Amino acid sequence: MIIEPRMRGFICLTAHPAGCEQNVENQIEYIKSKGKIEGAKKVLVIGASTGFGLASRITSAFGSDAATIGVFFEKPAAPGKTASPGWYNSAAFEKEAHNAGLYAKSINGDAFSNEIKRQTLDLIKADLGQVDLVIYSLASPVRTNPNTGVTHRSVLKPIGQTFTNKTVDFHTGNVSEVSIAPAVDEDIENTVAVMGGEDWAMWMEALKNENLLAPGATTVAYSYIGPSLTEAVYRKGTIGRAKDHLEATAFTITDSLKSVGGQAYVSVNKALVTQASSAIPVIPLYISLLYKIMKEEGIHEGCIEQIQRLYQDRLYTGSAVPVDEKGRIRIDDWEMREDVQAKVAQLWLEATTETLPAIGDLAGYKNDFNNLFGFGFEGVDYLADTDEMVTVSSIA
Repeated sequence: MIIEPRMRGFICLTAHPAGCEQNVENQIEYIKSKGKIEGAKKVLVIGASTGFGLASRITSAFGSDAATIGVFFEKPAAPGKTASPGWYNSAAFEKEAHNAGLYAKSINGDAFSNEIKRQTLDLIKADLGQVDLVIYSLASPVRTNPNTGVTHRSVLKPIGQTFTNKTVDFHTGNVSEVSIAPAVDEDIENTVAVMGGEDWAMWMEALKNENLLAPGATTVAYSYIGPSLTEAVYRKGTIGRAKDHLEATAFTITDSLKSVGGQAYVSVNKALVTQASSAIPVIPLYISLLYKIMKEEGIHEGCIEQIQRLYQDRLYTGSAVPVDEKGRIRIDDWEMREDVQAKVAQLWLEATTETLPAIGDLAGYKNDFNNLFGFGFEGVDYLADTDEMVTVSSIA
């Protein structure tokens, strides 16, 4: 079939297998170009198919020759209907890893469930014995607690008062004002249940209880803080409460890992174009302004550059991992530079539908968004008849 992008709001309903494969290959080549990292050799990535999770799996495999197990929840293709991009990404990753002689297996299902945890534990036990790095990079709007059976849905809302600010429709470039009503207590509780640290702790407890963590094992979860421009709807809103819980959980997990000499970290990462961030009002406008500045300064990074720097300059330097006053790894340091944020704040005041094409990088935002679904890559013939029925070798 000829596969074209079909958009509905902030999601694309189609994905291109050849484009997703190109995306994975580009990231692999970047990691290879940066040289070897003396990192973990047996790695579990929970949320391994897109964004920071995929970049982590690629960096572990092709930077440190690691054996990797990836857990994700993706939709396979059906005749005449494409798979989700994460499915195609994972198929491409496994193909490249196996070609390089690396162990790579994947599990597709709900990582919040006891069943998928059990399946993963059994696979580690059978194939790897233990893991020395666990990356936790889940991004889901819904979670059913496996112990209570209650389904929680996260919401993006401010706390205490209505939030009003600028946003942009990144498809049209139209800058407008958006208002979001404040959360109620139930909204906060549900968002923390979905996006906080409870499930991360459950994973680590399950791994520890079955002696599947190597001595000195490390686990890392990903978070975001962002600037004052977005804090009312993000860091001081419902998602921020969930991130606070996630960050507090790192200390709880570290305490529980003392018996194996393990450590849990939260890495605060840079604002990047993801399916999740595209759905957050204000964020697309902020990112388009931020990208313009960071590219001009020569400090722009995508997911793969961020994670490569996290591994190379923070996690595996041979000395203590540098953290901030709250115990967090800060790989958002270039984004949060005072000069960068001052320029963003000034451009924010100037941003309108008319000025944005000149003062922002909306084209870069759109390109990164299209790339998430395998579209917009050089070297891919998007007019060619393409087989949508791609399998992930360890799942097929």
